[in-house]
Amino acid sequence: MDRVFMFIATGAGSGYLPKAPGTWGSLVGVLLWFLLRPLPLAPYCILVAGLFVLGTVAAGAAEKIVDRGDPGLVVIDEIVGQIIALTAVPAHPLWIILGFIFFRFFDILKPFPVGWLDSHIHGGLGIMLDDVAAGLYALLVLQLGLWIF
Repeated sequence: MDRVFMFIATGAGSGYLPKAPGTWGSLVGVLLWFLLRPLPLAPYCILVAGLFVLGTVAAGAAEKIVDRGDPGLVVIDEIVGQIIALTAVPAHPLWIILGFIFFRFFDILKPFPVGWLDSHIHGGLGIMLDDVAAGLYALLVLQLGLWIF
């Protein structure tokens, strides 16, 4: 079961890639988004919520397996955050690239409440929540951009 949790938590092993595992995880999120994007909004959101729950369990288990809090190799949080950021975005390279950049920006910068969630909530839920918040910020900026342009 540990292997299954680690497979999920590391984004099918992408968290083991060298240099900036969160960026690799975000790229996996973009790839997964391409599979999910044809779905209507309600099933899309249900699948993302399910992935959040699964990710929370897997990330918490991975912490225990590697005996480190919020280990860098856990990237399921970036995957879910990236998918949230790209919700209802057209499959146009500009919007996909902007979604990737905005998500990484908010994930790294950690504006309130992203940073607060990162430092105050621990375990699998804490690992996931800050990236969900960063994804929501990126989603808001993208949707505002789509509305304006």
